[in-house]
Amino acid sequence: MSDKPLENFSRADRDGLLWCYIIEANQSAQLCSFEEVKAYQGSGYTWVHMQSDELDTPLTLEKLGLAPARIESLCALETRPKAQDYADGMLIYLRGINRNPEADPEDMVSLRVWVREKQLISLRRKDRRLLSVLDVKERLDNGECPASPMDLVVNIVNCITDRISETVDELDDELTEFESQDVPQHESRGRLMQARRQAAALRRYLAPQRDALEAIIRANKYMSDEHIHDIRMDYDRITRYVEDLDLAKERAMVLQDELRNRIAEQQGMRMYVLSLVTAIFLPLSFLTGVFGMNVGGLPGLENPDAFTMLAIGMGVIALGITGYMLWKKWM
Repeated sequence: MSDKPLENFSRADRDGLLWCYIIEANQSAQLCSFEEVKAYQGSGYTWVHMQSDELDTPLTLEKLGLAPARIESLCALETRPKAQDYADGMLIYLRGINRNPEADPEDMVSLRVWVREKQLISLRRKDRRLLSVLDVKERLDNGECPASPMDLVVNIVNCITDRISETVDELDDELTEFESQDVPQHESRGRLMQARRQAAALRRYLAPQRDALEAIIRANKYMSDEHIHDIRMDYDRITRYVEDLDLAKERAMVLQDELRNRIAEQQGMRMYVLSLVTAIFLPLSFLTGVFGMNVGGLPGLENPDAFTMLAIGMGVIALGITGYMLWKKWM
């Protein structure tokens, strides 16, 4: 078998492939060409990873012996997590955290998997890498080889769940940071809205993904007791993350309400202070308005001490109003 990088193969040889592996019974994995995968008759199994929206992907899947109905399911534009058992294999749809550059984690990447006794075929959309699958590939390159296709599926599910755990923990830490703020910042409103939207979007796919893992366990196809145990553990983890996301949405709503209340309280306090200032200066403004009129007969026009007397009188009025407000505990 050839061990040259996959990008060195011609376009005709690749047929939309991302990579092909042959994993022998002695648990040695080797990158190979598509023709070598088709011709493989050994005691191990093969793993083919492809892009589901390449124009030649259906033809490539047909060369791998898949029925038209299976090809249509694997190349569907939109998928929702589920697992379906068939006589010739098992179809699994999963969703993983989107860690691609400039992407939102809640925009989860779809992974389509077809698994049978000696073959695993996985597909994802073009330009939407799934780091969980790359983690499994790195393990293969480092010599950690799953013993069977279902063992490889369990590894992929486990890596996807680990990435989900990281995102849920980050969301929880962000909300905890908001809760620890004594004085919330105005920019927190947008961040809280984003956190709430992210929690809802993640839960949208995690809830059916939990059901998909349960369906895999019920199917019990190509699975050992260890596989069932591992999938059950991931099922329990996903269940906990769904509950954490439900709680995160409630926490974000409570924090938003508290933030709105605090902002309203601050605005009300400012308006209250302005009202007190207005109450103090209203009679003073009245006096200055009266004595500022340009008409004859105003008292004090000929008295040089009139301004001083007026200023002292206005000061006394201001102090009197302020004292009255303090006595009534308005201030």
